[in-house]
Amino acid sequence: MTIRRLPETLVNRIAAGEVVERPAAAVKELVENALDAQARHIDVAMGDGGRALITVTDDGCGMSADEVALAVERHATSKLPDDDLVCIKTLGFRGEALPSIGAVSRLTVTSRPRDPGLEGAGADAQAWSLGVDGGRHGALKPAAHASGTRVEVRDLFYATPARLKFLKSVRTEVGHAQDALNRLAMAHPHVGFTLVADGRDLLRLAAAEGELFDARLRRLGAIMGREFAENALPIEAEREGIRLSGYIGLPTLNRGTAQHQYLFVNGRPVRDKLLHGAVRGAYRDVLAHDRHPMLALFLDLPPDAVDVNVHPAKAEVRFRDPGLVRGLIVGACKHALAAAGHRASSSVATAALGAARPFAGPLRPAGGFGAGFGAGRGFAETAVAYHAPLPGLAAPPGAVSAPAGEPPSDFVEYPLGAARAQVHATYVVAQTDDGIVIVDQHAAHERLVYERMKQQLAEGGVASQILLIPEVVELEEAAASRLAARAGELRELGLVIEPFGPGALAVRETPALLGEVDAAALLRDLADELSELGDTLSVRERLGEVCSTMACHGSVRAGRRLNVAEMNALLRQMEETPHSGQCNHGRPTYIELKLADIERLFGRR
Repeated sequence: MTIRRLPETLVNRIAAGEVVERPAAAVKELVENALDAQARHIDVAMGDGGRALITVTDDGCGMSADEVALAVERHATSKLPDDDLVCIKTLGFRGEALPSIGAVSRLTVTSRPRDPGLEGAGADAQAWSLGVDGGRHGALKPAAHASGTRVEVRDLFYATPARLKFLKSVRTEVGHAQDALNRLAMAHPHVGFTLVADGRDLLRLAAAEGELFDARLRRLGAIMGREFAENALPIEAEREGIRLSGYIGLPTLNRGTAQHQYLFVNGRPVRDKLLHGAVRGAYRDVLAHDRHPMLALFLDLPPDAVDVNVHPAKAEVRFRDPGLVRGLIVGACKHALAAAGHRASSSVATAALGAARPFAGPLRPAGGFGAGFGAGRGFAETAVAYHAPLPGLAAPPGAVSAPAGEPPSDFVEYPLGAARAQVHATYVVAQTDDGIVIVDQHAAHERLVYERMKQQLAEGGVASQILLIPEVVELEEAAASRLAARAGELRELGLVIEPFGPGALAVRETPALLGEVDAAALLRDLADELSELGDTLSVRERLGEVCSTMACHGSVRAGRRLNVAEMNALLRQMEETPHSGQCNHGRPTYIELKLADIERLFGRR
């Protein structure tokens, strides 16, 4: 075989595959060029999912005739004036976008400089147009165009038919392009964007006015939805020259995938494992492992502290100090979540109101009117306790959330109100100043127990209670061995066990916070949890999962009757406990319905 040099057109088509893998990549590259040109408004149009047509029009600085001719050459760029790859301050810098697109399509670039005094533009700032067909450059021609640049891409991948076979449906390709445009629009709220696909308006965002931080929230609300804007927590933190800003959603506002997590580095949308891992670490205590929060975080750091020249797609980055970046994200997000206290997402209440329907059937009380209610007794008085007080809940409560001065009568002025009833032996109904609150007693108590276990462990160990008669639990031999090997670590959590023959363990002490607990069920669940953790991680390293399992077993169960004092104690301690708006799995612990919303259900408003 003879070694030979490949033709230039073929080389360009091969290289184009790294930059332009689908129509969305072409849209992204062209819009980034427009943003680097200081455009204030960018219009994108697509036909047949981008196969037939992509046009990107901006009102940026534009180009002179010589610059238009040079822009379609490989590795020609205006963004590295000092040839310094360490200090990259623009979105683009490789000089590959236009030539790569032109190598696999029919490309036309039309531009007119914004400044009439620009060198080479002439006194009238003439517009110029240049076509590239499958890598073959046409002649430069005068054109009619407003200030700015218009890039038209027709018959994408006609020069590489194999790539066309791997494209998805029109809807899918347009969806990818819209996602890419959404991400760039989030990072640049002061720029207006439109997207039209086959004559349909898919995106129309006006340039936001005002401070960047507030403008971002309005832009995020327009893209991610009003419920995100209403339930977002602001993030502002700085450490050693690295600044983190943006908004994160409450844990109860979550999704089944990480699709609604948007991360940016110096205004560049990225998909970075380090950043996503940091987000997961920040939400570990408040969200189940298969649920994902909604958020948009913007990381700004010196250009020489991050390497964006990792891949031609520029979606990956490398940090000079990844530990510092991860610590900043985890710390800032955890601080914001803790500051939110017992707050839960308003979308939970909205969903409840949406499910409410008027009762259309006839009322047929069993046993006549008043059956089931004690004569002269209120709802709360019917909730009588038939058990010992809940472990860890002192009554009367000592909440610190009351206004200054005398404590409010009947607790109505507290954030979660005063307990009025327990329904279905599962839900506590409380009255507030301007509505009602419905609390899931098991989910709420589970969070309280979990937070107390973490606090006690940090202070030296979880308090335990000695069983009068040790309980022997039989398990599979492998499970018993797994637990016995971690006995020393479990002791710190207040659980004292020791081997009791093959496949059996004796439970001598249990965490005091759990009260009466089913030791056999607890050990079985812990054995399964430790099996998933593996032998390489200690219990302390995966404290969240283990404590969560134990807290679930120690929580008041659905079906347990509570008296009024216990219900109020539960509400007050929820107000004092961080993250109490959601259980350890990210589900809401309470729903708040405003009086105005309830009146609307009954047609009173």
